Amino acid sequence: MFDSLRDRLQGVQQKLGLSIKKAEEMASEPSAPVKTPTPEKTPKKSGGKLVDKVKVFVRDRELVLTEKDIADSLEELELILLENDVALSAVDAIVGTIRHDLTGTHRKIGSSIDAVVEKTLKHALRDVLGEGFDLTGYIDSHDRPVRVLFTGVNGTGKTTTVAKVAAYLKEHGYSVVIGSGDTFRAGANEQMKTHADRVGVKVIRHQHGADPSAVLFDAVEYARAHKIDVVLADTAGRFHNRANLMNQLEKIRRVMKPDLVVYVDEAVAGNDAVIRADEFNAAVGTDAVVLTKADMDTKGGAAISIVHTIGKPIMFLGVGQGYGDIIPFSPDRIVDDLVGESG
Repeated sequence: MFDSLRDRLQGVQQKLGLSIKKAEEMASEPSAPVKTPTPEKTPKKSGGKLVDKVKVFVRDRELVLTEKDIADSLEELELILLENDVALSAVDAIVGTIRHDLTGTHRKIGSSIDAVVEKTLKHALRDVLGEGFDLTGYIDSHDRPVRVLFTGVNGTGKTTTVAKVAAYLKEHGYSVVIGSGDTFRAGANEQMKTHADRVGVKVIRHQHGADPSAVLFDAVEYARAHKIDVVLADTAGRFHNRANLMNQLEKIRRVMKPDLVVYVDEAVAGNDAVIRADEFNAAVGTDAVVLTKADMDTKGGAAISIVHTIGKPIMFLGVGQGYGDIIPFSPDRIVDDLVGESG
């Protein structure tokens, strides 16, 4: 996952380290040669003290990096991030944080360069990725049933994601009912029923062409009557510029009154996923994001950019075809994987 970005970031780490080392070497060079006292004028003991003082001076000197020292490395980093589908605003934030952290600060000459670079890169990426979204923690702190509405465009794996989240919650001890609100697409009801049967949860569905608001209202009522912990509501895939479908989604929200609206898209869609997430958030609102096909994404641009662009956290990453192939999004884990550990 994110292999291309990881490999290229390692190159930037090395280049930043070399830039700092070069600046350190230049700072360590004396501005004028140190004259060694002649034996006739200075006793040996005094000469030893002078050498000791010079050693202490060099050892305790500090380096103050300038923007010029790291300009080439930051320019290369900016290009790498853009080529890996990181949104421009997120690129600016990452590069800006690194520039702020490295320039104008005092650092002891001789301290670990690798550690400095690693810490700086991790801070910049971690700052952009924000926090993940703990669904189980949210459920535990809210009244039951917790109602989760899934939205997104066609063909991004939304229906399968609903089933995966159902399996995840069931594994963690929660009772779940699925509302099959995609009454628009032929075969969607049957697909959802197949998924629900395989993961062992109840699905509420109406006939093809029915009002999805009515389906999801019934799912919520079923959950209340049977003391179910969570309602997961599937919806038809739609684009933000299809006014009739967006109006339908607004009606669903009014009727179902979801606690969470979760936007689903593909990690491999890169900047397209970021743009669509922003448009959906503006049109109907978003509380969290799930990115599918993250295991196929070598670039990582969508995962890095979405949080920064729409200001909403990523909840899960889909990492395979099985129902268990979904993992809670961990910013710390992603950053550690991208940057690695200094040796």
